[in-house]
Amino acid sequence: MNQIEQFFKDSNGSFAGFSRKYAEYICELIKSVEIEAVEKLVDLLIKTREHDSIVFIIGNGGSAATASHFAEDLALCAGAGPEKPLRALSLSDSAPYITALGNDEGYENVFLGQLRNLYKPDDILIVFTASGNSPNVLKAIEYVNAKGGETFGFLGFDGGKAKQQCTQSITIETPKGYYGPVESMHLLLIHVVSNYLFFRLSGKIKKL
Repeated sequence: MNQIEQFFKDSNGSFAGFSRKYAEYICELIKSVEIEAVEKLVDLLIKTREHDSIVFIIGNGGSAATASHFAEDLALCAGAGPEKPLRALSLSDSAPYITALGNDEGYENVFLGQLRNLYKPDDILIVFTASGNSPNVLKAIEYVNAKGGETFGFLGFDGGKAKQQCTQSITIETPKGYYGPVESMHLLLIHVVSNYLFFRLSGKIKKL
């Protein structure tokens, strides 16, 4: 029996009891976050903006939705306006492109194929993967690394293969299969990053 199943058992099927224990677990994960690792991502994003380069973001399933969410937040919420925007693009968004690549070259190449077309020096890649072992994500990381680019991973469980391949990463360490808590933490962190960048880049609050 895993810990989340135990939450349900301990609460005797009560939604209030289960949700309270689940929330307490998320709070424990929040306390364990390596803030320094997230701060490295912030610095990397600012550097990418200064170079007028692109932040490519990828993920599968729920992580694909997080990739889209983060790209939108960076471009619209965290960006500093049309004169110096933060350019971000989710490669999980184009169904025609993804299905064409998946059909013609295999699903493991759906991100690699797009990067071959779009990636330029000083662009960066951000990946969201709970397992850290998705072949299409790993091939994208390998491609950008081979080009001398920066790759940042939002990972889960034990980090998987992506933990060794990404130039920088943060791992939400949980038992394998805890997708919900990992993905919830990834969403929380992208909101922290995008909100911080909004104030930092907009000049609304000057950095001391």
